[in-house]
Amino acid sequence: MRIPIYQADAFTDKLFGGNPAAVCPLTEWLPDPLMQQIALENNLSETAFLVPEKDAWHIRWFTPSTEVNLCGHATLASAHILFNELGFAGNTLTFHSKSGPLTVSRAPEQQLELDFPANPPGAVSAIPTGLLEGLGISQGKVFTTSFDYLVVVDTQHEIEQLNPNYTSLAKVPCRGVIVTSPGDTTDFVSRCFYPQSGINEDPVTGSAHTIMVPYWSMQLGKNRLSATQLSARRGRLDCELRGDRVLMRGRAITYLTGEIRV
Repeated sequence: MRIPIYQADAFTDKLFGGNPAAVCPLTEWLPDPLMQQIALENNLSETAFLVPEKDAWHIRWFTPSTEVNLCGHATLASAHILFNELGFAGNTLTFHSKSGPLTVSRAPEQQLELDFPANPPGAVSAIPTGLLEGLGISQGKVFTTSFDYLVVVDTQHEIEQLNPNYTSLAKVPCRGVIVTSPGDTTDFVSRCFYPQSGINEDPVTGSAHTIMVPYWSMQLGKNRLSATQLSARRGRLDCELRGDRVLMRGRAITYLTGEIRV
């Protein structure tokens, strides 16, 4: 069996920046164990698998260790591949997913705009054991969502200096941990850690911004926000809270085309 594979760097306009994702367009679903094995072999934070569904696509995302319910950068990468490598001629793509319908549209300046459900954080009754200790910090405002814990600290410098204990952090019962603060040159900044999902630090995390955008929109009193994810590869997003949806704009660039032989 030969399976096409593409790899694109998402939320960047430069190779080796942003967040790399693999994209495998299929004609029908592969067995789940095989898709998980391919994601493990790719060893990227996410591999997206696509199957055509009438006038849309069904999308699923796998980390090296598990399937996840939502992934922004691999959806952006998938749309980029469909638009730029596979000749999709329209202006908007619809993806059906475990998080409901998602759309990606062409935007000005060669950007793509993702339309995702907002996931506002809520208060926690108690800070989980090992959360702050795993991050190596003594205090922070902690919130929870259906996916992750959100920790808010005071300054960008604190986030830049984080040196998590991933073994400890992996014991916190959640998909992962987002740490955010006001930014020095953008409205807010973040770093995102997912050792529970086989990814110690994710370079740029679209799904995390569906959590942070509602939070910072309320804190800053505006709906349009600029964001930077402070990983080693860095990523920049232009975001907007529109009702119960979060719009995220970014670019992607193709790194690799090929085929998998199994």
